[in-house]
Amino acid sequence: MPAGLKIAAAVLLAFPFGWGLGVVIAWMIAGPDFGQLPAATIGFSIIGSIVFALWPSIRPDTRLTVLFVGSIVLIALARITP
Repeated sequence: MPAGLKIAAAVLLAFPFGWGLGVVIAWMIAGPDFGQLPAATIGFSIIGSIVFALWPSIRPDTRLTVLFVGSIVLIALARITP
């Protein structure tokens, strides 16, 4: 698989990963009744995830794997929480 394709896939996976991470951060800061806090945390998390997906010093395989597994974990976490 070409490195450019892996990087493109990692950038696409940065969106669900960043969204889930932003919600988890808001929940950790304010608890289950976090109100409008995700409006701030989700944006920063998505930007951070995209930067991670494009970071040149980390191998594309590693970036893709981290974002894929992280997205799956965050989606599974969302399914089991009330």
